[in-house]
Amino acid sequence: MAIEFASRDIPLTRRLQTAAVLQWVYSFLALAQTCIFLFFILLFTRLWIVSVLYAVWWFIDWDTPSHGGRRSRWLQEGVVWRYLRDYFPIKLIKTTDLDPSKNYVFGFHPHGVLIAGGFTNFCTEATGFSDLFPGITPYLLMLPLWFRAPFFRDYIMTGGLIPSNKESAAYVLRQKKGGTAVVIAVGGAAESLDARPGACSLLLKNKKGFIKLAIEHGASLVPIFSFGENELYDQVENPKGSWLRTVQEKLQKLMGVALPLFHARGVFQYSFGLIPYRRPINTIVGKPIPVVENPNPSVEEVDRMHKLYMQKLSELFEEHKTLYNVPADRHLTFI
Repeated sequence: MAIEFASRDIPLTRRLQTAAVLQWVYSFLALAQTCIFLFFILLFTRLWIVSVLYAVWWFIDWDTPSHGGRRSRWLQEGVVWRYLRDYFPIKLIKTTDLDPSKNYVFGFHPHGVLIAGGFTNFCTEATGFSDLFPGITPYLLMLPLWFRAPFFRDYIMTGGLIPSNKESAAYVLRQKKGGTAVVIAVGGAAESLDARPGACSLLLKNKKGFIKLAIEHGASLVPIFSFGENELYDQVENPKGSWLRTVQEKLQKLMGVALPLFHARGVFQYSFGLIPYRRPINTIVGKPIPVVENPNPSVEEVDRMHKLYMQKLSELFEEHKTLYNVPADRHLTFI
């Protein structure tokens, strides 16, 4: 395979953008493992007290992730996230104002490989979420597994990440003062196995838990489509029924995380690596769908609202797709 090397005359700004995206990829793929390794290695050094004290703190602080986490506005506004934003670039576009006296459940689509748009838009201030939606605080849901990694859990909480279970989401939605938005990548890790350029299929047809959650707490549903999320990586072909897909699905059920075999560009060459392609991501926040609170919704009520949600999401996609280079004859498919 021919390797195309990057020019040595790359401007400093682009180098900083690449460095920012490199640390972000590392954060998602290896930082948790590094933190776990560090925690145990310190126990066998003269710095063993660091791990012991952290273990005590961890025990005391165990419930914090499921009780809204511990965000840091200072870290969310860090310059590194602006370089990350400009690498692609990423834009957050609103279609209407959101009432800060109400709570919301944001449905984010598609998941993509590493949910770049979801993280940058809702866990940092790089795209100006607070300016676009004043009075709204977003909480992005992430697999509970990652909150069991020492040190790493504290890092991800600074961005407003909380575990992706009903208890954590319900805790923040119970805040009756309003202004809370739970952001759910509805397709989850399983959807990442279909994330590749041009893909328009969403794992949504039987995903109704987030609908029930919204009804139970009277939180308006907001469909979000992130154009370009699937364009960042190529992925090894893994059609349904193939041996690779079968292994991936079994591992996903066993471990709770998907393992897509993805690739894009490298740090010093553009032909192969784990750094995402420089392709624009445009995240469109749709209009809220009013929800009537019902602590015990019926199956029919959930199904009716789910059908309406899929309709509004499709309308959002159709309205904006030609602006972001999606062919007019391409439509969303729900699986």
